[in-house]
Amino acid sequence: MRAYAIAVYIFLYAPVALIVLFSFNSGLNASDFRGFSTEWYGKAAANPFVMGAVVNSLIIAGTSATLATVFGTMAALALQRVHGPLRTLFDGVTYVAIMVPGIVIGISTLIALVTVFDLVNAGLAGIWPGATPPQLGLGYGSIIAAHTLFTMALVIVIVRARLAGMDRTLVEASADLYSTPWGTFRQVILPQLLPAVVAGFMLSFTFSFDDFVIAFFVAGSKTTLPIYVFASIRRGVTPEINAIGTVVLAVSLAMLLGSQFLLRRGRKTQAA
Repeated sequence: MRAYAIAVYIFLYAPVALIVLFSFNSGLNASDFRGFSTEWYGKAAANPFVMGAVVNSLIIAGTSATLATVFGTMAALALQRVHGPLRTLFDGVTYVAIMVPGIVIGISTLIALVTVFDLVNAGLAGIWPGATPPQLGLGYGSIIAAHTLFTMALVIVIVRARLAGMDRTLVEASADLYSTPWGTFRQVILPQLLPAVVAGFMLSFTFSFDDFVIAFFVAGSKTTLPIYVFASIRRGVTPEINAIGTVVLAVSLAMLLGSQFLLRRGRKTQAA
C-alpha cells in the first residue's frame, strides 16, 4: 500500500514539478531543456496580453470573492436560525452548488444570461428615446455573477462550520448586558468568525482566479489568464506558459495554505 500511495502521488505531482522545472528553460521549446534561465518570467511580465489578462483576472477574482464572502457570511448566519425540512433543503442546495460540474454551471449560466439580456435589450429598444439604446452583454458582470454564485457556497460551508462550534454563551451574555444585535455581532460574533470569513475569501479568490470552464462560457470579449493560457497552448507550449503556470501555482498554494492556517488557528483559539 505504501508503494501504491507513492506511485499515485508521483503520478499526480510529477507533471506539476516538470512545469516548474521547464519554466526555467533557456530554450524555445517547453519540453527541451537547454539550460537554466529566468528570461521567460521577464518575457511574460513584459507581454501586454498576459498582463491584461492578469488584470482582468484580479478584478474578477477580487470582486467575486468580496461579494461571495459578504453574501455567504450573511447566508450562513441566516441558516443557523432555520430548522427542520427547510434547513435540509437549503443544505442540499448549498452542497449541490459545490458538486455540480463547472461545465454545467457555465452552460446553464450562459443560457440564463443570454435569455435575460435578450429580454432586457428588447425592452430598452422599445422605451429608449435615443437611436442607439444601451445593450447588455457578456463581460465583467457575467463572469463576476457566475463566480460569486459558485464560490458563495464555499463561504457558506466554511462559515457555518465555524458557527457550529462557536461558544453561544458569549452571545447570550452580550444580550444579558443589553447589547444591541448589531453590537453583539460586531463585538462578539464577528471576531470569532473572522478566521473563517478570511479563509472563505481566500478560497473564493483562488477558485475564481484559476477558473477556466465557467469563465470560458460567460466571458464574452474579456480574456482572463486561464483563457489566455488555453488559447496560447493551442498554438504550442512555450516556456512562457510554464512560467505563467508556475506563478499561478505559487499564488494559489499561498492562498490555500493561508486559508488552512487561518482555519486551524481559529480552531485552536476556539478550543482554548
